[in-house]
Amino acid sequence: MLEFLDWLEKTSWAVGIRQSLWLYPALEIVHILGIVMLVGPAFMFDLRLLGFSQNIPFASLAEHLLPWSRRSLLLIIPSGALLFITNANALGVDPTFWTKMSLIGVAAINVFVFHRFIFKSNLNPNGNLPSQARISACISIIVWVAVIACGRLLAY
Repeated sequence: MLEFLDWLEKTSWAVGIRQSLWLYPALEIVHILGIVMLVGPAFMFDLRLLGFSQNIPFASLAEHLLPWSRRSLLLIIPSGALLFITNANALGVDPTFWTKMSLIGVAAINVFVFHRFIFKSNLNPNGNLPSQARISACISIIVWVAVIACGRLLAY
C-alpha cells in the first residue's frame, strides 16, 4: 500500500498540481464548492424532515434540492482525488482522512436507506413523519458536520 501511495504522489499530475501556483488552490475551491452544493441542499431537506418549513411538501423539496446534491459529486470526486494524490503518503496513513472516508460511507448508507425504505413509501405529504425519517435527518446532519470537520482538520 505504501508503494502505491508513493507512486501516486510521484505521478506527473500530482507533481504538476503541487508545483503550480494556482492549481492546488483552484482544486480546493472546486472541492469546497462541491461540498456546499452537496451539504447545503441535504441540510435544507433534513431540516424539513425535522419539522421546519412545513408548508413545503417533501416531494417538491426533494425534487428541487436533491439533484443539486447529486450533481455536486461531479465536482467533489475528481477534485478530491486530485487533492489526495498531491499528498498521498501522508493522507493514506492519516486516521483523520480515513475517519472522513468512513463517515462519507455512513452518509451514503444513510441516503440509500432513506430513499429506498423511508422516503418513497412512508412520507405523508400532509406532514406525518415516521420516526425513521427524523432519525435519518439527524444522522445526515451529524455525519456531514463531522465530515466537514475532518476535512478541515486535515489542513492542519
